[in-house]
Amino acid sequence: MTMEFELSAIDRHFAEFIRREAGDAPPWLGVAVSLASNAVGNGNICLNLADLAAVNIRVNGEEAALPPLTELQDGLLRTAVVGGPGEYRPLILDGDGRLYLYRYWRYEQELTRVILEKGAVSGGGIDEQLLAAGLARFFPGSSGEGIDWQRVAAMAAVRKRFCVISGGPGTGKTSTVVKIIALLLEQAKGAPLRIALAAPTGKSAARLRESIRRMQENLDCTAAVKGLIPDDVTTIHRLLGVRAGSNRFRHSEENPLPHDVVIVDEASMVALPLMAKLAVALKDDARLILLGDRDQLASVEAGAVLGDICGGGRKEPFSAEFAGLVARMTGDRVPVDAAATPLVDSLVVLKRNYRFGADSGIGEVGRRVNAGEGARALALLKDEGCRDMAWRNVPRPDGLKRALAETVTDGYGAYLAAGSPAEALERFDVFRILCALRQGPYGVAGINAIIEEILAEKGLIDMRNRWYRGRPVMIMVNDYNLKLFNGDVGIVFPDPGAEGAPRAFFPAPDGGVRKISPVRLPAHETVYAMTVHKSQGSEVDQVLMLLPDHDSELLTRELIYTGITRAKSAVEIWGEKDVFVTAVSRRIDRKSGLRDMLWSEARRSPCSHSTGPQQVLVN
Repeated sequence: MTMEFELSAIDRHFAEFIRREAGDAPPWLGVAVSLASNAVGNGNICLNLADLAAVNIRVNGEEAALPPLTELQDGLLRTAVVGGPGEYRPLILDGDGRLYLYRYWRYEQELTRVILEKGAVSGGGIDEQLLAAGLARFFPGSSGEGIDWQRVAAMAAVRKRFCVISGGPGTGKTSTVVKIIALLLEQAKGAPLRIALAAPTGKSAARLRESIRRMQENLDCTAAVKGLIPDDVTTIHRLLGVRAGSNRFRHSEENPLPHDVVIVDEASMVALPLMAKLAVALKDDARLILLGDRDQLASVEAGAVLGDICGGGRKEPFSAEFAGLVARMTGDRVPVDAAATPLVDSLVVLKRNYRFGADSGIGEVGRRVNAGEGARALALLKDEGCRDMAWRNVPRPDGLKRALAETVTDGYGAYLAAGSPAEALERFDVFRILCALRQGPYGVAGINAIIEEILAEKGLIDMRNRWYRGRPVMIMVNDYNLKLFNGDVGIVFPDPGAEGAPRAFFPAPDGGVRKISPVRLPAHETVYAMTVHKSQGSEVDQVLMLLPDHDSELLTRELIYTGITRAKSAVEIWGEKDVFVTAVSRRIDRKSGLRDMLWSEARRSPCSHSTGPQQVLVN
């Protein structure tokens, strides 16, 4: 077997720097270090040396040699640049053969420590009578319908200082967390309770804000409690306090956040470095509640944090103590694990879907994809009786424009005919084309160019002006001065207040729109089509997911599932049968030690925190 690696310039320069620092080191050190750097660039937290055993290695097309595993590990630890856990060296090699860049090892240790410490203790004394009354009001009519997992999640979040609520679209994560906030406010009995709501992107923050405002209106609680429910949602970066020109934040372990409760939505999108920085910035007695779908794509950056925290598909039994509390308060009988660690009571998976019923093709295909049943999912897609799902063989690249013409005109014609920016933004969220890749004939760059050609030929846009009326743009970086964030989508429209000059209009926090001169926009791109990764945290009525006509390692079960579940009412997939089935059989496998440290049977108490230096080495 041969493993192929494509090194970036950063990988090569970092390896050369480490070799110089190491002095007298084995000749293969540069290869090992460059592969560790490359692993992080590909979304891993570490390099698993066991994966390199008994395989041929090709680096940038050339053969590369590494010694046998035991010799490799011993040789690394004998150098001056590799240390064991707790040492302060550029690279860390742990006892399981995982080779880390120092700062990623530290991020993993810090996050593990906070999760285990918070997961091991309750959130303080609970007024059980008050809690039972609140549960009865917020979750009525659950008897006879099986376990009410939303109610179980609410109990877990009130009882623990760390809680994860996972579930697919339509399982009620947001409605559950609004009720959790109300329960916590009732438990506070009028005492101040500082609550922060955050999400990874401006787009996902806006969605959470809208959902909370809509749901709290009908909440069965006093006006006083309802008035204390926050609806201001910020990005995690803004919550922590960005320092211009730095990757450090104003809030840290030395300057903790003032909040008693921090709730993070779309947690699957959060990479390890940011999650670790948020965790260590919490007060010791603060609660952390994570919401997300553990089956979605992981962050585009390093780590699959939510998946690791959820144990990668681990079953969900609870401790006997928690199960007894649930039975006493609700009558529900949740599964019990007599040997459960304290962390098991911090994870609740919502199972009932309120959006996709038993006859929903989107729901059923999503379940089949999650189960790795590619052939059965494909059969459902091709079933003409499946009204909200459809399959079409993807055309060859030279036939894409012709094949897309009608779909593009129908999908985007309504928003381009809108009479105002607000109307255009609302209509734009009716239809979206999602691509699996960024590059190539089936990638977003090529597809966006084709869509513009189609719309221009139909007379729907005028491309003689770069800032033509109706051009959709997506922000690619965070700009805190303009309050524009990675993933925000705006529409270019003439501004009557500026003699018809083009302005980019974005949704405003108050539900209106705000305008910005195009020349002030940070890095952005045209976004009729976007990658499935960029679609996370958003929902549209109809989705066309475009898969390439060839296999790629980027095509995974998580990508297909995420693309399907962006749609609220209809999905059409264009692809090749074998490519689709192969993609559904392939899972994202990001290397880290987080899952082992959280869920290993050998670890039943919070991990020790390194007392080594606090500096972070950068590469």
